[in-house]
Amino acid sequence: AASPRSSSPHSPLWALPEELLLLICSYLDAQALGRLGQVCRRLRFLSSRDLLWRRIARGCLNSGFTQLGTDLAPGIPVKERVKVSWNWRHGRCRRETVLKWKCKQVAPFFSTFLMPWMELNGEYLYLSQAENIQAYNLCSDGTGLQPHPQAIFSGHQEDVCRFVLVNSHIVSGGGDGNIVLHKIHGSYSVKFSAHEQEVNCVDFQGGLIVSGSRDRTAKVWSLSTGRVGQCLHTVQTEDRVWSIAISPLLSSFVTGTACCGHTSPLRIWDLESGQLLTCLGTDFHRGAGVLDVFYETPSLLLSCGYDTYIRYWDIRTSTRKCVQEWEEPHDSALYCIRSDKNHMIASGSSYYGVVRLWDKRQTRCLQSFHLSSPTSSPVYCLRFSTTHLYAALASALHVLDFTAP
Repeated sequence: AASPRSSSPHSPLWALPEELLLLICSYLDAQALGRLGQVCRRLRFLSSRDLLWRRIARGCLNSGFTQLGTDLAPGIPVKERVKVSWNWRHGRCRRETVLKWKCKQVAPFFSTFLMPWMELNGEYLYLSQAENIQAYNLCSDGTGLQPHPQAIFSGHQEDVCRFVLVNSHIVSGGGDGNIVLHKIHGSYSVKFSAHEQEVNCVDFQGGLIVSGSRDRTAKVWSLSTGRVGQCLHTVQTEDRVWSIAISPLLSSFVTGTACCGHTSPLRIWDLESGQLLTCLGTDFHRGAGVLDVFYETPSLLLSCGYDTYIRYWDIRTSTRKCVQEWEEPHDSALYCIRSDKNHMIASGSSYYGVVRLWDKRQTRCLQSFHLSSPTSSPVYCLRFSTTHLYAALASALHVLDFTAP
């Protein structure tokens, strides 16, 4: 770092063009840049430039950059994201239960837990609770949610199983076998009968909906003008469908099934024809159902499920074997996964509300958080931003705030 004398306005250091100063600083690591910023105001300004921290941030956990360098959080200074990333890596956060709800009574002496699902969208968190989806405003100071929902989206006669939020639309599948489409800013909604049993999973991209059901089928639906709710293809999966996702290229979709037969639970289907394109993996054991799938890129896919493994697939290299895998250390089923599309994976386990953070460059779990005790509950869904992680359990919504010191 420069000395106070060399940082004088008359120092030869300041005779250099800013481009050269930035080039020199680009060789410094995070610690050196931090020390440089303590010398004087001008160096503090120079050493805080996003250009200098971008290279460092791309190697950090959940700093808002994808593997390809796309910035997913352009409104937050990169230097600040690098600081928060240190908290993610070391598990330093403030925990809070921001919402609680009661069990659902189905008989005088019998009650069931809800299986909530959620999505994050800018300033709002959307959470399914029984037959409705509720939109909660996120507090600007990062302390949690506003206590009352800003909007409620209805339409199902039974619990919402899963939903997606795409382009100001909510598409949900319910236990009543129906699919409901809501426009977030307006009263427009469409409801149609989709499956004979529960719609366990849905996805929505490019004017098409794909859905998977306990009735052992996956279906492709049109949303084009004049054909809204028309079924384009019905795929016989021969097994219950637990998870589904459309490829970012809008050319295919993947289904994750219960693995009760001899067929791979992970299969990729052509979106236009509904024909099977390929099966992923050959060594799944019976009952190793896939509960969640997540596309990072058109060729990179994450999956998890009952067999306690997170698997990372690169369909450019091999469809027979995943390129990486991580095992849940306490032999628990994995209900949900999410990735920052770079180095970090977050997973939700089936016992005691355990959320784990993983670094793809390591083989073991990086951090663990137990969110329910003594009552055991799976983590049914989790979502995170660069600063917060939200986890939905059977009767409560928890938040981990990684901006806390």
